[in-house]
Amino acid sequence: MQVTSTAIPEVMLFTPRVFGDARGFFYESFNAQVFSQATGLQPQFVQDNHSKSSRHVLRGLHYQIQQPQGKLVRVTQGAVFDVAVDLRKRSPTFGQWVGEVLSDENKRMLWVPEGFAHGFLVLSETAEFLYKTTDFYAPQHERCIAWNDPDLAIDWPLVGITPQLSAKDQDGKPLAAAEIFTD
Repeated sequence: MQVTSTAIPEVMLFTPRVFGDARGFFYESFNAQVFSQATGLQPQFVQDNHSKSSRHVLRGLHYQIQQPQGKLVRVTQGAVFDVAVDLRKRSPTFGQWVGEVLSDENKRMLWVPEGFAHGFLVLSETAEFLYKTTDFYAPQHERCIAWNDPDLAIDWPLVGITPQLSAKDQDGKPLAAAEIFTD
């Protein structure tokens, strides 16, 4: 497995080695040893989530202010533009974002550590998205940053398209008014 740091070093891209032939393919999608060597962490993943969305659906930017979740994310069908935003006030990359295309073709996974908001935009007709999380979903602690906050200036690949948003995502707060991680 190839591991690459992004512009925010704690957000890491994992590209598995894929073995394929006329019958199909095989790859190791998670290996605790490889993950630990790359990140210096030994997370206990406690929940797996699976979502399916249509083209131009934008989910996020979500995080939990208490019970923060680290997320190892990947796409099993389709393609998304996946984004992580640093919400750690004391971080040198606070308020910065990174984005990567994850797809069933490239089979890449993105590690989004605790202390980050996360979201994605579906680029294909549909996309199935899997998350491994380090803490349980706690709706009372969930928060949402506005996907189009001009202070973040995320370069979503939307050229002339209005994304489909949930009511919760339509009510996202700008970073300047959001609860953030201060520790």
